[in-house]
Amino acid sequence: MKEWYKEPFEVVLQLIQNFIMHQQLQPVIQQKLSEHFPGINKLDVQSIGGGSINDTYQLQFDNKKVFCKINSVSKFPQLFFKERAGLTLISQQNVIKTTQVIDCFETDQHQILLMEWIKEGERTEAFWKKFGEQLAALHKITGNNFGLYEDNYMGSVPQENKVQSDWIKFFIHQRLQPLIKRCNEKNLLASHHQKMFEQLFVKLPRFFEPAEAPSLLHGDLWSGNFMCSHSSEPVLIDPAVYFGHRSMDLAMTTLFGGFHKTFYEAYSSNFSFPNNYKEQWEICNLYPLLIHLYLFGRSYLPQIEQILKQLN
Repeated sequence: MKEWYKEPFEVVLQLIQNFIMHQQLQPVIQQKLSEHFPGINKLDVQSIGGGSINDTYQLQFDNKKVFCKINSVSKFPQLFFKERAGLTLISQQNVIKTTQVIDCFETDQHQILLMEWIKEGERTEAFWKKFGEQLAALHKITGNNFGLYEDNYMGSVPQENKVQSDWIKFFIHQRLQPLIKRCNEKNLLASHHQKMFEQLFVKLPRFFEPAEAPSLLHGDLWSGNFMCSHSSEPVLIDPAVYFGHRSMDLAMTTLFGGFHKTFYEAYSSNFSFPNNYKEQWEICNLYPLLIHLYLFGRSYLPQIEQILKQLN
């Protein structure tokens, strides 16, 4: 276990500054909560872990709990408004639960998102079966084009959603190329990587035949972006919503260990996988891997190289 005094001085100083700053925000947050829960007398605030780019807190009052995220207005503009829009779009389909937003607002320097507190339940086999069925139902909701009416975020990285009618063009121009450019600017990719991507671009159409309609996607469906409620219901959090190829969601479920086998069996029973789904999933995972390369460095490059070599 790390003792606090072994942390770098800068980290400890930042934690202290965040604590002071968010103590100053507490009256503003309490006022907002009072609009939804009248008569709050005392608000207990507890810092919790799990937020990679946000400061996260449990707010407790009158035997109620609320989840609170705080971030900078300038560093990630409109981040929480985009998150709320994505949760709302998924929730409106009435096929799978999302965490419900209580309020989303900005102060001069901070953006604040208040959401219901999800009490965790047991991830039973029935939970995974329901999750697979419900994700299949979500993917059966289709749009006329790939993309979305607005750009949003994939984690902390801006995500372009310019609408296009062709999946291959959308995947190349709105997903891979923007990340390749970002990684090149940080000297994380070499010229031979660029050539391998260009060779793959030419071959992409044959990997995605026959064409599928644009599915409504969660967009960032790894193991940290869903929860199991106290009644063992799947609950989606932290979306990066758009209409895309459903293999984007399915691929990402496999990226960090994979989901329970019952999840995949239930999904495929309701919405069959394409015959070459394994190749599709490897291609689709180039997008989140490029994001991780951009954010966290070259440890993710061998995985990207392996996929490119296998498919070229």
